[in-house]
Amino acid sequence: MQYPSNIRIIRTPCTGRLEVDFFLKAFENGADGIIVAGCEEGSCHFKEGNLIAKRRVNYARKLLSEMCLEKERLRMVNIGAADARRFTDILKDMVETVRKLGPISVNEQKLLSMREINP
Repeated sequence: MQYPSNIRIIRTPCTGRLEVDFFLKAFENGADGIIVAGCEEGSCHFKEGNLIAKRRVNYARKLLSEMCLEKERLRMVNIGAADARRFTDILKDMVETVRKLGPISVNEQKLLSMREINP
């Protein structure tokens, strides 16, 4: 299966280890969209990692909205390791979403760098 060439995959042991600041920092450093792909609900190897990630993603989406950025730029999906077709479809859909939204401007990146996070 092939996914779009402008996708950069960063593997982590568990999505539950991702912090809200990581998402915002990625946008600040030039990412225009982020997908957090976690285990299917109920099958996390670390028990509740994907549920923790879901809460953090939702909080980060709220912060993006408060900063007048589109929350659609950040998305969480739960997907099985063997579901390559669905994964590539999700990636292609995200690329199309980001293409429609356009890139994050330098001014928006500066706004992200001035944030305060209080989860």
